[in-house]
Amino acid sequence: MTSLRLGYLYGLGAYLLWGFFPLYLKLLRPAGPLEILAHRVVWSVVFVALLLGALRNIGFLRALLRRPWAMAGMVAAAALIAVNWGTYIYGVNSGRVVETALGYFINPLVVVLLGVLVLRERLRPAQWVALGIGASAVVVLTVDYGRLPWLALTLAFSFAGYGLVKKRLGLPPAEGLFVESAVLALPALAYLVWLAAAGDSTFGHVSAGHTALLVLAGAATAIPLLMFAGAANRLPLSSLGMVQYLAPILQLGCGVLIFHEPMPPARLAGFALVWLALIVFTADAVRTSRATRSRQPEPTVDRGVVVPAQS
Repeated sequence: MTSLRLGYLYGLGAYLLWGFFPLYLKLLRPAGPLEILAHRVVWSVVFVALLLGALRNIGFLRALLRRPWAMAGMVAAAALIAVNWGTYIYGVNSGRVVETALGYFINPLVVVLLGVLVLRERLRPAQWVALGIGASAVVVLTVDYGRLPWLALTLAFSFAGYGLVKKRLGLPPAEGLFVESAVLALPALAYLVWLAAAGDSTFGHVSAGHTALLVLAGAATAIPLLMFAGAANRLPLSSLGMVQYLAPILQLGCGVLIFHEPMPPARLAGFALVWLALIVFTADAVRTSRATRSRQPEPTVDRGVVVPAQS
């Protein structure tokens, strides 16, 4: 199997798992959002620690501890992903799967916005158009909901901020997830102990299947992240960008077709504007990627060995 085909399989696998994740979260009820989040954190640490132990790759921690700024960045990443996970769990289990899907639809636009605000990047005209259409969509959805779609915006901004921090740190995915989960593990474990002492824990009190599902939340968190990393290392950015829309499409389908959440005309119009913004954004990214590749010089060959052309 070629590396490219394997990359597509990894990408499709990751986004399929993320797309159907609302179905998994619904199975964790009657556990509340904070209890689910705490179990997700604790069992992620256990799962990834076992994985790193099997790969004999624990030594990276010593090098990381000698980099205080990197550790500070990991704490920030952990806080952002905790907000993202907690908001998502709350959204799904409060019957707002459609709004969570909206958050991941507008996430690419928020990434571009953060590039302007934080990294001082200059946008191309088409990117400004996409942002303008996206802002119009938020206005339409605000009118429809009678409030800002704060849940979707929280998901989009927290995940975009998380991606920005992770990009700056440059840690491998398994190691990064382990440190992020470890940062959150102590407060998560303390909350679970307090919940059990108060007699409000569902762990071990609902059914054996429910307990097993809470334990497996760690693997359900880590596996798609690792598959995504495998795809990101093998696929062109434009291809990965196209595949990423699979997850919110499936989440939207779960919300409307399986959980029967309402989709009135005004809300549908807001989503249509978001999709239009994403079409403009994606078409511009693909066109720019192709133009960049066409300007790259062909490699020169010396005695049968391909050598990169000199600039």
